[in-house]
Order: sequence, then structure tokens, then C-alpha cells
Amino acid sequence: MHPDARPVPRRFLFLQGPISPFFPEVAAGLRALGHAVHRINLHLGDRLFWRGPGAVDFRGRTEDWPAFVARFLDTHRITHILLLGEQRPYHKAAIAAAAARGVEVVAIDLGYIRPDWIVMERDGLNASSRFTRDPQAIIRLGAALPPPDLIQRHRNHFGLEACWDVLYNLAACLPWPFRHYRRHHLYHPLVFYGCMLPRLLRRGRENRRADRIMAGLDGQGPLYLMAMQIEGDFSVRAYSRYPDMDTPLREVAQSFARHASPGTRLLVKAHPLDPGRKNWSRRVRRLARELGIEDRLHYLGGGNLGAIAERVQGVVTVNSTVGLRAIMGGTPTFVLGEALYRLPGLVFSGTLDEFWTHATPPDPALREGFVRSIAHSLHIRGVFHAPAGRAVAVQGMVRRLHEGILNRPVPEALDPHTEGATAGVWPVPG
Repeated sequence: MHPDARPVPRRFLFLQGPISPFFPEVAAGLRALGHAVHRINLHLGDRLFWRGPGAVDFRGRTEDWPAFVARFLDTHRITHILLLGEQRPYHKAAIAAAAARGVEVVAIDLGYIRPDWIVMERDGLNASSRFTRDPQAIIRLGAALPPPDLIQRHRNHFGLEACWDVLYNLAACLPWPFRHYRRHHLYHPLVFYGCMLPRLLRRGRENRRADRIMAGLDGQGPLYLMAMQIEGDFSVRAYSRYPDMDTPLREVAQSFARHASPGTRLLVKAHPLDPGRKNWSRRVRRLARELGIEDRLHYLGGGNLGAIAERVQGVVTVNSTVGLRAIMGGTPTFVLGEALYRLPGLVFSGTLDEFWTHATPPDPALREGFVRSIAHSLHIRGVFHAPAGRAVAVQGMVRRLHEGILNRPVPEALDPHTEGATAGVWPVPG
């Protein structure tokens, strides 16, 4: 932006976001810069976590929501909608109304890069992302940018995250005053927390068991990792063909049993925040017996994911960020879903059956260009909960929204002498 240029005041509508003060603090920053800020609460938890003016409650039935949000966009002349979870039913209806009116949607979530990065994209994430899928364009874009700082600078606060999560979701269960609200979660919060608490208490034991399994596999042949995800995650529900995690687990195990070399082993790693509603250890053992690979299929309920990923010769996932982590480490990766990084040259483009014996590592130039491009154009640094890291993230998001910097780097990140980066223009197609 030209130093003398003044951003045009915008009118922002905040829908559901991170379970923390992050959205209210972003809103306060935008308001201080002269922008109008509005908010629609859908349940009591939304109301508890919003501070500042401009909030209204929607207490109607779900079938009334599309017309309500459409009228709200028109009445308040909204220019931008901000939300987390673009696949939530309420958000999908709002996005449809926004698209019909030319209102820009900004979707945020935990970053594709972890741990202290936040993604903010125009329109949506993963398969809905507008980031280019052209490998040569990605290499050119990355050449205009410096390597990102991948050292963790900000730590989150699990205690705050857990307390706020419980408060928010239990408040959402109360029938007053939002008696028509419909949750998008697979499980009732009480069921989720009732399953999650024992798993957290067993974490130390599960980590020690995983360490013993990994130690026993030293020198036993090549290792492959299947990174499990939470079944309720919309990255699985919306951006894959799988209705659950049992289906891809069976698909991967069957392919491994038929086509992997006899000396190889497959590790199944549970997601750290899987609630334990399903006994994955028992399911993996049963599947191993059925396929006759009891000595080659191993379940890891815990363990250090970074250390595990460094030891394997290949990673299979639906669309977990573990896949991108593996790519960044040069590990061959197979993706079953519609991840942003599912690009020829980054992931294995053959079949799953071929992966076990013909996996190839990611192309170094494309990998470098991809990581540089998404780090600088789709991410901000920081976290949602811990105050210090949250303040950094709020500042980064406010700046991008105020200056209209979406899906492209901030100007100072670009090398003006690099082809494709002249005049501060970032040529991301779409």
C-alpha cells in the first residue's frame, strides 16, 4: 500500500470463531482504525465470549437463518464476513448469501503449518482454497520470498484452551435463550468430555507404551505411518469421501497387507485430541488379526509425533497437517482426501497400492516454493489462547484486514527484484 493511501472503511460481520477472546480483540482493533464491526450470536457460548458493541442474537429456527443473515448483510452493508469453520451449516448459509452479494469471506483456522501459525484465507480452506494448484507458478511465487521462520516463537496455553472450551460448549447446550440452536458436532459435549478426560489421564502411560513399541522396532525394517484425525473434524467430514476414520483405516491396512514388502511395518498414530469414543487400539488389533499382519500393524495411542515422523519412510493421511509436516521433512506422503498440499510433486501421485513400494519424496524446488508461498500469503504468526501469542496474532490479522492483504504476502516480505513480484503485485491465480 502506498504510504499516503488510507484504507477505505469496511464493515465486518463476525460469526463463530476461536473459543477465546481472539475475535473480540480483532474487532476492537478494527473499530479503533475506523471500521464498522458487527456480530451475530448463535448460542449462549457465543454471547459469553463476545465483548464490545454491535452484537445481536439470532434465536430463530435453522430454516430461518439464511433469510436472516441475508437481510443482515443488506441492512448493514457488510463488506466482509469473518468466521472459523466454513463448513458449519450456519456458516455455509452465510457464505452462500455473501457470494450472492459480493461480500468477501475470510475463513480462519489453526495453520496448515504448526504449531504457532494461523491460517486466514479468502472463501475457504483446503479444497475450497483459492491458492494456485499450478506447481510452476508456486515455484515462481516462492522465489520472490524468503524462507519462513519455522522456529516456534509462541506457545499456547492448554489450561486456558480446555477451560474456555468447556465453558463455551456447555453454555451452548443450555436451552435458554437460544432454544432452536442446532450443534454441528458429532457428539454431545458431555459425551465428548466424558470420553476425553480418561484419555488425558492415560496420556503418560500411552506415551510410554508408544516409546516401547518404537524402541522394539529399531532395525526391524522400513516403517510407514498412518496419521489418524478426529472424526468430527470438518477436514474429514467435508474434504474427503470418508464418513468416519474406520473406513480409511481399513482401506490403508488392506492395501498395506496386500502390497507392502514383508519386512515393512505400519504404525497407526491416534490424534492427540481424539476423545477415545472409539477404542482404536482394539480396532487396530482386530483388523491386524483379520488381515494376518499382527506382527506388522502397530497402534500408537501416544508418543512424540515429531520423533515418529522422522523415523518413517512414508506417511499416509486423509488430509492432516501431519502430511505437510512430512513433506517439509522430505518424507514421501500419500493423501486420501482433498488437502491443500495434494499436488503432483508434493505428494505421491500413484495409487495407494503402489505407494508402499514406489513412494518418492517431494520435489525439493516445489516443496520450498510451496512452504514459502503459503507461509507468507496464507498465514499469520501467533496462537488463539495464550495472551502473548494471541496479541501477536491479533496484530497480524488486524493489519491484513485493514490493508486488504489477503491471499498474498505483506509488501515487505516480497523481493522487488524478483520476477513476478514487481509493484507489490502478488500474482496468485483465482
